[in-house]
Amino acid sequence: MAERQRELTRTLLGAIFLGGLIVASLWILRPFVAAAIWATTIVVATWPVLLWFQARLWKRRWLAIAAMTAVLLLVFVVPLALAIGTVVLNADELLTWLKSMASFRMPTPPDWIARLPFIGSKLTLAWEQAAASGVEGLLSRAMPYAGRLTQWLASEAGNAGVLFMQFLLTLILTALMYASGEAAALVVLGFGRRLAGNRGENAVRLAGQAIRGVALGVVVTAVVQAALSGIGLGMAGIKFAGLLTAVVAFLCIAQIGPSPVLVPAVIWLYWSGETTWGTFLLVWSMVVVIMDNFLRPVLIKRGADLPLLLIFAGVVGGLLAFGLVGVFVGPVVLAVAYTLLRAWIDDDRLDP
Repeated sequence: MAERQRELTRTLLGAIFLGGLIVASLWILRPFVAAAIWATTIVVATWPVLLWFQARLWKRRWLAIAAMTAVLLLVFVVPLALAIGTVVLNADELLTWLKSMASFRMPTPPDWIARLPFIGSKLTLAWEQAAASGVEGLLSRAMPYAGRLTQWLASEAGNAGVLFMQFLLTLILTALMYASGEAAALVVLGFGRRLAGNRGENAVRLAGQAIRGVALGVVVTAVVQAALSGIGLGMAGIKFAGLLTAVVAFLCIAQIGPSPVLVPAVIWLYWSGETTWGTFLLVWSMVVVIMDNFLRPVLIKRGADLPLLLIFAGVVGGLLAFGLVGVFVGPVVLAVAYTLLRAWIDDDRLDP
């Protein structure tokens, strides 16, 4: 009896010590968790690309890592540089446009708006009120929100340095993981095997497939939609097309879509009397907006053979729960849970 009590005490103390050690380790590594998650996601999603570079760069891993780092810098820096460059090159025109807004007067609403079912009368009334109040009235209504927006921008500006350091840390961790990717994969597979046998190893492989599928489905679709949106905006003669293209890219990655940029652009063209270009951009925008319904499922299926509804719920739910990194964390968690649940149910069916 005494021996059993000593064994129970030893086991309990060992569990407490191990739990405390894990908590302390996570607390120490807390500043690096976000960067480590991003780096792991990038490495898993782009590992075939790294091997492609390595095969064509004399099988030198360090050359492939340098090439991948340059590509990642371009992917992250080019949209930001495009947006900043557009603002700088058109600073005088932007200032003139802002000054002209002070004397801007809204025209009367077109007759077809009043004929719209259900909402026509309300839209006409709102339009007439906005036209009567003018820019000054609209600004007075927006002033309470402008103060909140200014405070938010000030707080975000204070985080710009932290964001830049996180970006650099992510690049460094990504390069290190590229250098020892095979060894890290064996460690993770061994941990999964030790935890749950073959099912644990399969869960680890499934997590990698889910990350790759989401990267293909979400990121590639966002890049294609942003590029096509930029082409359409440029052909239609919309000002600051480069800046708007960068905005579309971020909106598509955040699963909002290009509509908040393309719809106002179409309305602006019709409002300015450019009916032909407005119709062109309207048709172009419809193609760009609905293409993700066809392109994203095909790309996700190439990366991971999982239900599309599961992936979509993981992307949206992860985004709301964890921010932008949740776009990848959410589908991985749901994919692993879904697979383990199916294996558990199948085991019950196989039992005599």
